[in-house]
Amino acid sequence: MSLPIVIADDSLLARKVLTKALPPQWDVDVSYASNGREALALYREGKASVMFLDLTMPDMTGYQVLEALQHEDLNTFVIVVSADVQPMAQARVRSLGAIAFIAKPVTPEAVLPILKEYGLYE
Repeated sequence: MSLPIVIADDSLLARKVLTKALPPQWDVDVSYASNGREALALYREGKASVMFLDLTMPDMTGYQVLEALQHEDLNTFVIVVSADVQPMAQARVRSLGAIAFIAKPVTPEAVLPILKEYGLYE
């Protein structure tokens, strides 16, 4: 059975780059969100065992998504993918429950160790 994942980023290009950075043999069912509200809706529909989340999006930021997930008893692996590599941003997303932080542009070499560490890919 495919693992449901969400890629949430307001940039179509960023969503495509991230999709290509995923392991080609990884059995996943990918859903896309262009803002935080869409990402939360997909999560609530059970489509986000793993969520790749941008921080800077219209309508609802990645930080707001993380806060909402905390209030709803976070039950997904959230990997933040952002160009904001400030140490404070990284610390904040970890305090909000993210398991990892990947700087843009995303590469397969950045994604794979995280997936393996959390048993999401062998």
